[in-house]
Amino acid sequence: MRAILFILILAVVGLIAAIATGMLDVNQTRPARAPDVDATGNGISAKGGQTPAFEVETGTVTVGTRKANVTVPVPTVNVAPANEQAPEPVTNSAP
Repeated sequence: MRAILFILILAVVGLIAAIATGMLDVNQTRPARAPDVDATGNGISAKGGQTPAFEVETGTVTVGTRKANVTVPVPTVNVAPANEQAPEPVTNSAP
């Protein structure tokens, strides 16, 4: 039981971190609406109702290589938050 609770806490913390850093963007596109419930002498009837809809955008992480000197490939990592279209390359400035 403790292990399951610990995993759930880690998942919630990870979700909060993803939203805070901009790697996850959640927008509600349709609000929720409760159904209309009518009670009569013949029984109870419910009509309508609507579930909410969400649009979720995720960021991208790309990994590639580039040539530093002529023979050594150096890894490059590009990170773009969810609200940006194209990631900018990150270069290594070490000699």
